[in-house]
Amino acid sequence: MAAFTDKKERITALMHGKDRPGIVARVSGWIYARGGNILHADQHHDNENGIFFQRVEWVPAGGVAEEVELFKKLAEGELEMELKISVSSAKPKLAIMVSKFEHCFIDLIMRVRMGELDCDISCVISNHEKLRALSETFGLKFYCVSVSAENKAAAEARQIEILRECGADLIVMARYMQILSPEFLRNCGAPVINIHHSFLPAFAGAKPYHQAYRRGVKIIGATAHYATADLDEGPIIAQDVTTISHRNTVDDLIRKGRELERTVLASAVRWHLQNRILAYKNKTVVFD
Repeated sequence: MAAFTDKKERITALMHGKDRPGIVARVSGWIYARGGNILHADQHHDNENGIFFQRVEWVPAGGVAEEVELFKKLAEGELEMELKISVSSAKPKLAIMVSKFEHCFIDLIMRVRMGELDCDISCVISNHEKLRALSETFGLKFYCVSVSAENKAAAEARQIEILRECGADLIVMARYMQILSPEFLRNCGAPVINIHHSFLPAFAGAKPYHQAYRRGVKIIGATAHYATADLDEGPIIAQDVTTISHRNTVDDLIRKGRELERTVLASAVRWHLQNRILAYKNKTVVFD
């Protein structure tokens, strides 16, 4: 048999459901029996709630489409698991929502261009014109949809129309300084990742660096999370912190925080694109 290489198409399955003996053996045995080669397998047991989580990535020996359908029957039927399954040849389409701050926006673009994030940027949606020229320099479709209290429902309807036209598989709020309504999140057609410039749950809401400065904290952080109807309370994907001192000004906190925002958001987007995140209730399991 020819050696497997990373260039071969891969299937990745994320599963969770009621924990019971034999799940790992059944999944690995099923892949082995069909001649597949497992590249990655990891699992987690939530002993408190009796829930089993697994990520398995493999190179199939036969047809990919057929293997996907047969595995669905195994996971959802026999094992009674909730399943998310993907194939490596299907490159996701990323939609970026941004207002005026460009640090996370530019960072995402460069990581995509360098191949660090395996996706295509399908569109950029903003409520300001400031980043149009920069977007078009990189050949990106830019849509400006102004948002106010009076037109919010109509503006979000237009944004949803754009997202569906562009086929977005993932929406990233790269410092998009608007609150997305529950209606938008229900109808946008893709998961939404937000970067919040604070180590949540501390300093939620507006101007967290100013809040942190007034409180005199010794660390500040950034949090990437899935957006939900509850503001800044969605499942947390990635976080990081840096130290500060009494000598640091608000501007220092903002500068240090923006460095964190870039790396934390990039990590969350990368893990999502690699199908390493399982969201359950209001938590996430992020597989190595």
